[in-house]
Amino acid sequence: MTPADQRRDQYRWWMQISSRWADCDAYGHVNNAIYYNWFDTAVTTMLIERGVLRSPQSNSIGLCVSSGCDFLAPIEFPETVDAGVRIGRMGNSSIRFEVALFPLNSDAPAAVGHFVHVYVDPIKRRPVPLDAVHKQAMADLVIA
Repeated sequence: MTPADQRRDQYRWWMQISSRWADCDAYGHVNNAIYYNWFDTAVTTMLIERGVLRSPQSNSIGLCVSSGCDFLAPIEFPETVDAGVRIGRMGNSSIRFEVALFPLNSDAPAAVGHFVHVYVDPIKRRPVPLDAVHKQAMADLVIA
């Protein structure tokens, strides 16, 4: 399935993000770098809400080792988008977070992107297996 073929019902967790005037480039469109900021905001908010980021019980930290974005349609100011998150793959020590930005009242995304986080020991910076808390907190976001 291509990025342009993604639809709302394929994402499992949601938040709304409003554009700001400062987000725009010289053409009046939201700057490409802001899309990554919004992806990161959505994933980080989801992780905090589910208690797996900043948790005192956590024995690992997630490091981004890969990211990407397909820009499909411009977003302008003032505009609010729905950011949808899902997990494309949950491995032994890594997770592929997939994010799409949908203009309100649109089933077609303006952008589709991903982050791959590898979970590592915070001191040694070597991969460690995902713990049961991480897996259980995000199991409902994993797509087939």
